[in-house]
Amino acid sequence: MRLLVLGGTSFVGRAIVDDALRQGAEVTLFGRGRTGTELFPGLPRLLGDRDTGDYVALQDGSWDAVVDVSGYVPRHVGQAMAALGDRVGRYLFISSHAVYERSGVGPGSDEDTPRRPPVRHTEELDEDTYGPCKVACEDDVTARYGSRATIVRLGKVAGPHDVQDGLTYWVRRAARGGRVALPGRPEQPVQLVDSRDVACFVVRLLQDDRPGAFHAVGPAEPTTMAELIAVCAQAAGTEVEVVPVPADAVPAFFPLTRPEPLWPTQQRSAARARAAGLPATPLAVTVADVLAWDRERGEPPLSYALSPAEEAKLLDRA
Repeated sequence: MRLLVLGGTSFVGRAIVDDALRQGAEVTLFGRGRTGTELFPGLPRLLGDRDTGDYVALQDGSWDAVVDVSGYVPRHVGQAMAALGDRVGRYLFISSHAVYERSGVGPGSDEDTPRRPPVRHTEELDEDTYGPCKVACEDDVTARYGSRATIVRLGKVAGPHDVQDGLTYWVRRAARGGRVALPGRPEQPVQLVDSRDVACFVVRLLQDDRPGAFHAVGPAEPTTMAELIAVCAQAAGTEVEVVPVPADAVPAFFPLTRPEPLWPTQQRSAARARAAGLPATPLAVTVADVLAWDRERGEPPLSYALSPAEEAKLLDRA
């Protein structure tokens, strides 16, 4: 399989390239060449810039499939499709659960859940526009490629090389042991899918030439925040006591926490994806691998974390 990856050097894209190479694919990378330059020596790299609309490097060549990891706004996708035309067999677009309506959705929602109205008038991405821009991207890919279009909607992805701090925060915090402040309620559901499972699934969909939209969510069994923290502590060999503290005592969307009205967004159905080959790495394995990776890289500062002093104040009030 000849595979073109738009992106491919950061977290999910990196995992996809890793798995595709293991499966024997011939991979070509397209990007700005600014990140991950030490990765994948020997792979063909086509230089371009989606922000400026530079797709000159894609004027020649053909591929069995393209994986679009770095398309966030309709212009990105439209220009890529215009450059590639029919020189690709299948167009697989990496999307997000942010495409879905947030109200009126219960646990177990599937890929036919109503999506938010598409947005095309802005490229400023925030809580209000990120999902709707992804909706517009999905629509454009489907309109252009029809049965040759595949959409993979990611839930919360975790694993080594994670560029966000969700699971990493809790792994690192549980490793310290003791009383752990949890903003919100311990029974909050949480869905984490291993980045390597996403990668394996993407490659499987391409090998099977399978169209349609799929959730990429995990783990295999329903998990709560309290259970997640316990798994993190077990991986680190520590003892913890989870102490609920007021959710409003920390910034909104503290790592992995969600207000109760949004709990159903952490209870999506993986049935369609599982039937199509999405694997399920045990949560304990993902956690242990993140712990080892974080320690190996020297545990750099996280973008947001409660300091021991801040946490102690919250625990005292609790």
